[in-house]
Order: sequence, then C-alpha cells, then structure tokens
Amino acid sequence: MMKYTYIPRGVCSRMIELEIEDDIIKDCSFIGGCNGNLKGIGALVKGMEVDDAIEKLEGIDCGGRGTSCPDQLAHALRAAQES
Repeated sequence: MMKYTYIPRGVCSRMIELEIEDDIIKDCSFIGGCNGNLKGIGALVKGMEVDDAIEKLEGIDCGGRGTSCPDQLAHALRAAQES
C-alpha cells in the first residue's frame, strides 16, 4: 500500500492524504476546506481506479479559480502515480 500526501494549490483545503494499492484508491481524506463535501468526495472515490477518478475530476472549476478541490485531487492522484 502506498501512502501519499499532497499540498493543493488555489483551494481552501490544505492537504490531501491518499492510500493507493494496485491502482485502487483505498482511502482519501482532505484537511481543511468544505468538510462535508470533501468527506463525500473522499467516500465516492474509495474503491475507484486512479485513472477513472482522474478522468472524472480533472478540470472541475470552483468559483472561477481555474481549479477546485476535486481538480486538486486529480493532480494529487497523478503525482502519486509518478512517485
């Protein structure tokens, strides 16, 4: 099991913690940000393949920022794949 921590940019959340095993997201949690929404996102991606989650979340915008917590999760998943 690989554990990975990512510091998001341009959003309210301060940290994303991931656990990935055999390209499947086993756990995902956010520190900071919109607590209920981010717990929901974390619950929804558990059990998903990394590439499927990236495909669904990448490019989602929040309030014209050019990114969002889901988009930053996609960045975190890409970074975890490359580590």
